[in-house]
Amino acid sequence: MEVTIHPSWKIELQTEFKKPYFQQLAAFVKDEYKTQLCYPKASEIFTAFDCCPFDAVKVVILGQDPYHGAGQAHGLCFSVNEGIAHPPSLINIFKEIESELGIPYPKSGKLLRWASQGVLLLNATLTVRQGVAGSHQNRGWETFTDAVIRTISQKKENVVFLLWGNYAQRKGKDIDASKHLVLTSGHPSPLSANRGLWFGNGHFAKTNDYLKATGIGEIAW
Repeated sequence: MEVTIHPSWKIELQTEFKKPYFQQLAAFVKDEYKTQLCYPKASEIFTAFDCCPFDAVKVVILGQDPYHGAGQAHGLCFSVNEGIAHPPSLINIFKEIESELGIPYPKSGKLLRWASQGVLLLNATLTVRQGVAGSHQNRGWETFTDAVIRTISQKKENVVFLLWGNYAQRKGKDIDASKHLVLTSGHPSPLSANRGLWFGNGHFAKTNDYLKATGIGEIAW
């Protein structure tokens, strides 16, 4: 399968695209999109990479699965399309930003404004069948996104990794913390946030403090 992805990522990940697991994954995804209603749109599967070239990556936020409701997912973790109601986790993310930085709660839940500043909004699994959470897990996407994280960790310096919840923390366990900033907390989902594991983590302020200190430039959250 010919993968349509930003040229900078195509160079970095070209060996992955040639591996048998990825060929099998591509065949599975192609069949699913042909026979089922899946999200995001096929043209948006690699949006996170297209909007945030490899050289531009300053921050990585790890999600798990794309939203599986109509009109929500468009290739960026936690983000929803314009005019779509904000899911609970996104609401809590915006509340934390407002609390930390005094930035008013935004109308739009579309996080392209973050991606264009160097925030890679990466789901562990990049596709899903409508209404069936986790339906494309364990098909190869996790192996691919592990390779993405490993490549960033090895080839870049001073990237901030935001690992929210146990799943993201397990996935980021091999990040080189000697040359990157790794911040962990509970997940912004209500289940975790309401138990005191999310609010007050200070991640958005800490990210900007680190980026400023390393001369990279802050994110306008």
